[in-house]
Amino acid sequence: MRIKHWILALATVLLALAIVPGEAGEDISRAEARRQAQALSALGHDLFFDPSLSGSGKLACSSCHDPAHGFGPANARPVQLGGGDMQRPGNRAAPSLKYLQVVPPFTEHFYDSEDEADESIDNGPTGGLTWDGRVDRGADQARIPLLSEFEMGNRDGTEVARRVLAAGHGKAIAALVGRKAAADPAIVYKTALKALEVFQQDYKTFYPYSSKYDAVLAGKAELTPQEARGLDLFNAEDKGNCASCHISQRGNDGTPPQFTDYGQIALGVPRNPEIPANKDPAYFDLGLCGPLRTDFLKRQEYCGLFRTPTLRNVALRQTFFHNGGMHSLRDAVRFYVERETRPERWYPRKADGSIDKYDDLPEAAKANLNTDPPFDRKAGEAPALTEAEIDDVVAFLGTLTDGYKPAK
Repeated sequence: MRIKHWILALATVLLALAIVPGEAGEDISRAEARRQAQALSALGHDLFFDPSLSGSGKLACSSCHDPAHGFGPANARPVQLGGGDMQRPGNRAAPSLKYLQVVPPFTEHFYDSEDEADESIDNGPTGGLTWDGRVDRGADQARIPLLSEFEMGNRDGTEVARRVLAAGHGKAIAALVGRKAAADPAIVYKTALKALEVFQQDYKTFYPYSSKYDAVLAGKAELTPQEARGLDLFNAEDKGNCASCHISQRGNDGTPPQFTDYGQIALGVPRNPEIPANKDPAYFDLGLCGPLRTDFLKRQEYCGLFRTPTLRNVALRQTFFHNGGMHSLRDAVRFYVERETRPERWYPRKADGSIDKYDDLPEAAKANLNTDPPFDRKAGEAPALTEAEIDDVVAFLGTLTDGYKPAK
């Protein structure tokens, strides 16, 4: 699946409209809309890096989404700590916030656009901004950590508004919505969420397309022999087959590859004992069918599905997959080719000595596992990639890190 890359200027202008009730229907000039967008983005930047918005006074958005690490975690913890005492663990690894600008709204049935693929094929559940796709807008995404008891720990929007004003952001909000409206906690809260959303539409920060691979596509750099081999293995259907979900080619409209199809997929990643919630053998994080997402709780066919993340900046991460169960990019790649061929390397053994395959899924959900290559091999067969080929793929993935400077 390939999603068209919408123009930043239009997106941010549209986001800047309808900041508060009553303004949505007013005619404003393009210049004023741009001014509002710039002011919202500046406010969103300040809020993003402000720990005083949390109950502990120590946790900012940037604490879990570090700019130096692709707006993902700066540490190797499988889940981050938060809450009022900064000791409450989450249940999922913090994802990157980069390259979310064209994630489509969640849909249960996704069809490719007619100019890019066979539009008759139902690709199933696709899209949404979180691991389980339960929100579509940046403002809704921002609401989750602000109100989570194991993240920023605010009771409600009113408490968020109080912290926003106490932190000194009232003047910026009043300049956007007016002094009278800035005294309304509901409007302050809504404006803060909108500001965080608009800030994350800053293309220079969140989707600069400045990796070595982008330079290669622009004809300004060349892959090393190892990186080129890695790309070939990444694309080859009988080898890594990574590009079947992590699209590596430009869209038909010329837009840069996003390295994701935004689809929901069940991989059967091993259960992570480092997550405290997993100490309860009856607890399972099943992504699309709950427990955090609730509208598909009884849809057994969706249990174990999580959204495919972009691989851009993946080499900056220290934890991988939704449960942070792996701590090296090489292990993440190796898991794909050894899940079926060498399951004893990844899964524990049961009391009878047999391998407890897919141990982070209840039995019924195991039917949802993806079995496309390289998951189509059997135990004892050779993995689709050799050790050297895994190294080649990892080398290629390193070319997806932003900030590359082509030699002049």
